[in-house]
Amino acid sequence: MSGAVLCPRTDGSFAARLALSAAADDGSWISTADFPAWLEGRRRAHHFKVERIPFAGLDGWSFTEDTGNLVHRTGRFFSVEGLSVTVGEGPFRHWEQPIIRQPEVGILGLLAKEFDGVLHFLMQAKMEPGNRNLLQLSPTVQATRSNYTKVHRGAGVKYLEYFTDPVRGRVAFDVLQSEHGSWFYRKTNRNMLVEALDEVPHDDDFCWLTLGQIAELLRRDNVVNMDSRTVIACFPTGGAARGALLPDAAVQSWVTVERSRHDVAADLVPLAGIKGWERDEFALARPDGRFFQVVAVSVEAGNREVTGWSQPLLEPTGPAVAAFLVRRIGGVPHLLVSARAEAGFLDTIELGPTVQCDPANWRGVPPPPFLDTVLAAGPERVLYEALHSEEGGRFLHAEIRYLFVEADETQAPLAPPPGFQWVTPGQLADLAGHAHYVNVQARTLLACLTSGAARLDALA
Repeated sequence: MSGAVLCPRTDGSFAARLALSAAADDGSWISTADFPAWLEGRRRAHHFKVERIPFAGLDGWSFTEDTGNLVHRTGRFFSVEGLSVTVGEGPFRHWEQPIIRQPEVGILGLLAKEFDGVLHFLMQAKMEPGNRNLLQLSPTVQATRSNYTKVHRGAGVKYLEYFTDPVRGRVAFDVLQSEHGSWFYRKTNRNMLVEALDEVPHDDDFCWLTLGQIAELLRRDNVVNMDSRTVIACFPTGGAARGALLPDAAVQSWVTVERSRHDVAADLVPLAGIKGWERDEFALARPDGRFFQVVAVSVEAGNREVTGWSQPLLEPTGPAVAAFLVRRIGGVPHLLVSARAEAGFLDTIELGPTVQCDPANWRGVPPPPFLDTVLAAGPERVLYEALHSEEGGRFLHAEIRYLFVEADETQAPLAPPPGFQWVTPGQLADLAGHAHYVNVQARTLLACLTSGAARLDALA
């Protein structure tokens, strides 16, 4: 095309700008020391209340007569359905379970802008009914399609236009990512970072933070929510290529082999009558108390698009652990990733942490590889540890203890067992820039590395 003006394929300066923001422990909008008071002020400014209710108390939700699925009267938002799963390996080869089906693609969008030459990110103090402490930091926009198209007939989603109108900002990345494959059926969200090109209006429930400030908050329990963490994990940091145990092509080939060798048959079935589950007035649960249950809550939230509603939530029966074992190989830190086949994944497997489970669910069966190594780690081997909440809009009090744990050859050999592989943080970050390669738990840990909340400098 004659006269066409070409643009660079990538913004080579963006990684350096992110690094500058990560090095900024304080910001231009608020100091890190003053942040707890700001968040507590937002908590006091609004009325929040969450109560468990019987299923019969749900407004707009009901179990259908034909399938027993738990659905909303609009047919939107999400549904709780049954899933029949058969896998080709592992101690559990077949099971049935409830699962959340939410076919809509939502938006998890973070807005960036420079202040005093440093990138800041617009974070929202957002109430989610499933969070144990209710109020946590979410991305600028965290909305399902039903929410931002106002199916609930409530207020509009603030700052949505920056992620739906191309002229309002410069897109740094826009990538589809999965959510919890054991609890969602093929759930996908757009993870976006957009740099604002004009002045951004102020809202009292939002604050601008540097990446360094976010890193400090990621070292604290239950402050930065899951939706923020998954977006940060996708940041294009452009890490230096310092070498790796395996070249990128070999890692890609290993992922392809793992996807090819796993047999996972996951079929939606009617929720009514799924084997191994019983429903009473307040819960749909397993008689043995394992894994999770489906419950109902009523919610009041003064600063949400709708100030009152009721909904089902999935409640795990205990806290989980997600950990990467870490080694320095040839002078370069490496993470031991696992190829995780979860029933709700779109593409068979995604890369997860070395260990990802609720240890209580493994009573009476051989534990997953490396679980004992993680649980037995002394404080001198724990490089990072924090408790983070999972998706508070769908899960009730779902918390995971996230860790990086240093290992040696006797605990985690260079030739790992099948289903595991050593990759560098840079290799994992590159894969997170593409859809459906890195699962949501691994992305939380990657966000801790990307932001600088977790550092691997102390590795032997």
